[in-house]
Amino acid sequence: MTTHSNTPAGWYPDPHGADRTLRYWDGSQWTEHTHAEQQAQGQPQVPAQQPVQPIPAQPFPSQVPAQPAAGPDPRVQQQVQQQAGVAAGGPGGGTLFSEPVLVVNQKAKLIELTNEYKVMDQQGNQLGSVVQVGQSALKKVLRFVASIDQFMTHKLEIRDSYGQPVLLLTRPRKFLKSRVIVTRPDGQPVGEIAQQNVFGKINFAINADGRQVGAIKAENWRAWNFAIVDHADNEVARITKTWEGLAKTLFTTADNYVLQIHYQLPEPLLSLVVATALTVDTALKQDSRGLG
Repeated sequence: MTTHSNTPAGWYPDPHGADRTLRYWDGSQWTEHTHAEQQAQGQPQVPAQQPVQPIPAQPFPSQVPAQPAAGPDPRVQQQVQQQAGVAAGGPGGGTLFSEPVLVVNQKAKLIELTNEYKVMDQQGNQLGSVVQVGQSALKKVLRFVASIDQFMTHKLEIRDSYGQPVLLLTRPRKFLKSRVIVTRPDGQPVGEIAQQNVFGKINFAINADGRQVGAIKAENWRAWNFAIVDHADNEVARITKTWEGLAKTLFTTADNYVLQIHYQLPEPLLSLVVATALTVDTALKQDSRGLG
């Protein structure tokens, strides 16, 4: 068990995944005491003993996790309902893996040197982020002076609302076709999303455990909107690229997407579908960057 004496004792979001639950950190380790999130007020006190299941030891982050950004973004609601044509719905589970609609908006930049995205629910509440990792200073210089992204390996970290990594996407250097390898933060493989063709309507195979579990199918040659199907060719989700205005499209590198998941999916298909919008953007849209 890793201890972190610089982290004060108190109530923090349960690291073991309990929904809307706080767990007490005594300054050196997690305790058995839990508390409903909405009831945690003021200076916490250790509650009475409760019968709980044994908890496996886990490292505590070196810093208290940052809370999600407050307040929904009304522009996202417009993006989802008017541009992507998704009917307004009620709240989902509040995480990257339990919301029926994920909005993936890329940070607008004149020159793309480090890919960054914000991930929100359909009301505009931030659920997480995506950040490019592992870039050297030389690689950033090369991306600035030339459009050679396709000849470089790119790694993107998908993080939850507390900044903790949940998935790692690696797109190896390519010549014509892209593939994206999806793993857990500890390196455990989830699957692979592999481009199947270069001309016509672009398709990707979704593979896991040595077999194809689904596919991503472009609806037209521009490869803006995609249907996501399972192994039986039933549509389970949809990606829609949304229009952000002429000025933003012409003078920045930002691409925005709405991922609509039609129903709760099993693993590993769920994690691979969550990664799809980033896969499409990294595989197809990020190869013409820089001044070259």
